[in-house]
Amino acid sequence: MPGQVVESVVAGTELERVLPKVTTVFESDDTFFGNIKKRDVEVVSYREMRAPMELRPGGRFQYFNPDGGDMGRGGGPTWDKAVLRPVFLSENIEYTKLTQWSTDDRRKSVINAVRRLTAGATVEIKRQLDAQLQGTGTGQVGTITTQTTTAGVDTYVMDAEFGARLVRYDQVVQVYDTTLATFRGKGVVTLWDVEAKTINVTPAITGSTNTDVLVVDGLTNPTALPGLYGVPYHHSNASTGTWLGYDRATTPEIRANRVNGNASALTLPLPRLAINKIGNRVGIDNNFDPQAWTHPCQAQAYEEIGQLISIIHKAPKDESLNLYFGDNMQLAGAPIRQHFNWSKKRIDFIVSSVWGRAEILPIGFYTSDGRRIFELRGSSGGVAAADIFYMVVGFQTFVLNPAACAYIDNLAIPSGY
Repeated sequence: MPGQVVESVVAGTELERVLPKVTTVFESDDTFFGNIKKRDVEVVSYREMRAPMELRPGGRFQYFNPDGGDMGRGGGPTWDKAVLRPVFLSENIEYTKLTQWSTDDRRKSVINAVRRLTAGATVEIKRQLDAQLQGTGTGQVGTITTQTTTAGVDTYVMDAEFGARLVRYDQVVQVYDTTLATFRGKGVVTLWDVEAKTINVTPAITGSTNTDVLVVDGLTNPTALPGLYGVPYHHSNASTGTWLGYDRATTPEIRANRVNGNASALTLPLPRLAINKIGNRVGIDNNFDPQAWTHPCQAQAYEEIGQLISIIHKAPKDESLNLYFGDNMQLAGAPIRQHFNWSKKRIDFIVSSVWGRAEILPIGFYTSDGRRIFELRGSSGGVAAADIFYMVVGFQTFVLNPAACAYIDNLAIPSGY
């Protein structure tokens, strides 16, 4: 019987099929940063920027006796200033020469890796900036609830409020105790499971434990050196600490309006109270038009309230069924803006007209003598067959009128999130 030509004999002649489109399987949401960056930017130097504020009305109102009575002394408004200075952040990208040479022609690869890296760096730094805008200016990006160590690798299960959402794969993170006073060490995120709220950090960090927090690399003293001021920094009614140079204890005018959710589910009176607190502070005639920014889980909680009181009117014809509301939901008149990076426990009433950016360096390549791509060095001191570039930015956020801001916090997280 003649020998058959089997597939293994002709395998070397077969053509390999590669789909011409590369699919991205992770998100790059920068929704809130995108909203803030559309505002007018104040171009600043590295000297502190001053934002003048009329804090108090002043003057002395009284009755008086026009028949020779003492009119008393007078007063006047109090003016002061908020002060801030930009901070600098970078997204660092490096690649080997083999990566470059293997993908620099359509006959070699479906993508040009270096071009893809260049375009992706801008997208990624915006995503990282958006994550930083969810914090209080300490660079914190997560809280550990469970810590285990296996074969020199730490596994952290993160808390429910943010989970692993604010960190990224291959990111260098620092571990501090909950007070940010004790530095445990740092490592690289080598597993990133957003759904399971779990990350691996390599190498294992001695002393890391439950309730420790993750801080972005580069902030060597988070309690003293500020990071990017995020929503919880500006939207705070705290009476301790400082805000843009003001003492919160002695300047209640710069505290935002808080509504405590008391660890309970969202109820209808809470958003109305938050809006009314703004009116109580800035007046009924001031039109600040807040938007209600929140995680989709709280939008779902609000939707479920509406579903309980919905009535379906069935017409005598075939109709599709959709028991969910659309994207035009409002809370006490404030349009809802949903963002997966947001705290699952908060609803923040953002007034875009009072938010701004003080910018010293717009997003772009780090350059030196006209160069924006730099060669790496090998262990011998000679040139390594690899390059690196940096996407950099320098800015800080500010709010011109905290009294026009309100937030609901300490809400219960709906089941499943």
